[in-house]
Amino acid sequence: MLGFITALLLMPISAFAVIRLGLVDPRADIPVNAIERRVAMPSLDAAVERRAPSLPGALDESDSGLIAGMAVYQEHCALCHGDVAHPRAALAEALYPRAPQFVRDAPDMPAHENLYIVEHGVRLTGMPAWGRILSQRELRQVTAFLARLDSLPTPVAERWKFQAREPADTSRRAR
Repeated sequence: MLGFITALLLMPISAFAVIRLGLVDPRADIPVNAIERRVAMPSLDAAVERRAPSLPGALDESDSGLIAGMAVYQEHCALCHGDVAHPRAALAEALYPRAPQFVRDAPDMPAHENLYIVEHGVRLTGMPAWGRILSQRELRQVTAFLARLDSLPTPVAERWKFQAREPADTSRRAR
């Protein structure tokens, strides 16, 4: 019994020591390992689910509201999360963990959880707290756009195709 209790105490202490002593590789240009994939993402999902308040009022999913959200997304999000012209974002492989590529895999969290992440960011990733930069209106607009990303009305989808092809592709810069 003493051995079992000792083992239970040593496991978290050992894990803390490995992390604190810098034995975890800090590079962003290596593959995400299986342990992080199995532990970090479910942990993030659970934390957001627990903390995200319910969404006050409905989101504006009119064409004009979605176009406004698309403009916010295109300006602030597409470089990391992709757009219709660049489904694999320029910074996708430079971030650790990798930023979700929303054109290929639309967000599947409820809108209030997406709003929470956009507003507050995610620690130890490249996801900033946009609530310190964008207005509440812009946060709600981009959240509405994300909620409808896989079912955009035709006029919004056409406008996005046009707007997304405008910026230069920075993914092939000379090194």
